[in-house]
Amino acid sequence: MIPSSTVENYLKAIYQGQLALSASDRLVPMGQVAVSLGVTPGTATTMVKALAESGLADYEPYSGVRLSAAGEKLAGLVLRRHRLVELFLVQVMGMSWAEVHDEAEQLEHVVSERLIERIDDMLGRPTHDPHGDPIPTSEGAIPSHPVESLLTCPVGAPLTVARIADQDPAFLRFIERNNLKPGEAIEVETRDDAADAVTVRGTNRRTIVIGARAASKLLVKVLAMLFVVLMSGRPAGAQTTASPQPSTGHTEPFAITDNSFLVEEAFNQEAGVVQNIFSWSRDRSGRWQASFVQEWPLGGMAHQLSYSIPFSGGSVSNHLDGVLINYRFQALEEGPGRPAFAPRLSLMLPTARSGPDNRPGLQINLPFSKQSGDVYFHGNAGLTWTQGVGLGNGERTDLTSPFLAASAIWRTTPMFHLMLETMLAWNDSILEDGNRGKLRSWTVLPGFRRGWNVGDRQVVIGLGLPITRIDEGSGAGVLTYFSYELPFRRF
Repeated sequence: MIPSSTVENYLKAIYQGQLALSASDRLVPMGQVAVSLGVTPGTATTMVKALAESGLADYEPYSGVRLSAAGEKLAGLVLRRHRLVELFLVQVMGMSWAEVHDEAEQLEHVVSERLIERIDDMLGRPTHDPHGDPIPTSEGAIPSHPVESLLTCPVGAPLTVARIADQDPAFLRFIERNNLKPGEAIEVETRDDAADAVTVRGTNRRTIVIGARAASKLLVKVLAMLFVVLMSGRPAGAQTTASPQPSTGHTEPFAITDNSFLVEEAFNQEAGVVQNIFSWSRDRSGRWQASFVQEWPLGGMAHQLSYSIPFSGGSVSNHLDGVLINYRFQALEEGPGRPAFAPRLSLMLPTARSGPDNRPGLQINLPFSKQSGDVYFHGNAGLTWTQGVGLGNGERTDLTSPFLAASAIWRTTPMFHLMLETMLAWNDSILEDGNRGKLRSWTVLPGFRRGWNVGDRQVVIGLGLPITRIDEGSGAGVLTYFSYELPFRRF
């Protein structure tokens, strides 16, 4: 995998999550990764799987992720570029330490290693950035210097501020106004657990009362232990000297995956995430069809329940069609040389006012999905069986309607996709003369979809122009799509 800015951001976020883990924890939770990057859990999981396939991470479904030695080295080099750029912007460009983080977030992906080495040499081989964070070595190793927060350090002991574990500009300005920047000598006078507050005295003998949340972000060293700290400093994780793994040819995962219009896809919902889908279409005759679908994972991603509520109206009176209760099993997850496969079984409820949709039945879908570069290919084969539909002579018969569908989704930008979908169906139907017959329909649908990530939520809208041919007749229409994906429970 050739590191892109997105890949580098994921590596950095996972690595920083690892550094904050307690001694008893080994994996960074996927929810934490998603929140730190401002993406949905499903998007984060898709990227982490790609990192694992490239040898940059170890992913355990439903548990979490940890970088491999190669992944840690790459993450360390990204942090090295970021922190040296921050220091350069403060010391050479004269920028405030409260405003350089966002600038460094952009520059860390484009500055060359040659320029970084020149900056490192010009600044005198510094060991820490303006916020006190250690600068990784040219091999990506991060020196370890034990620190404590104001919530855990000794009360009354001489301290020096070592690091500020928050890059929020407002918080950094608060730290600067109160002379609490790295290198300042302070001591904790009192700690009030009931009030969640810490009283700190600075070198000017001025006392400051800090809330527990802010105190947890102010990391210090005990001066009396400075000699021990210096003697015990060593590179963290010497295994990070391993070389990055070669690319597997797998490209960057899609930011939008389960939002096709006609074709069933082979992706279950991420654990803890519910998706709401609204669609509406209208043909030339004036008839419209609408549906609401809601998808719920059962614990993890292996099992998913959903329901579909369809409506019709326009040239006919408005009415409810047959409701579907769906179960989908993630039989295969996508991997090198292997598509995703998630068969779906649906129970059709007799909820329509009349016709075949007012009879019980079953539907089977066998969808496959596979990414190739900037194109996702989906294919689906299925069968709809309806029990006991009435004929014109009063008798009843079962209807069996097979169908095939396929689509190609082209990622023009990360959150904008062009789409071409098609479906061929052999509909077992009751004809106008009351007899049973087959009506073949073929639909081609060009369209697009556009998505936005808003915190841990994702919104997707889409527009398509379905063109359908039924035996000798044909017609065009319009289709609109809206999806809202959000967590229903935090893990």
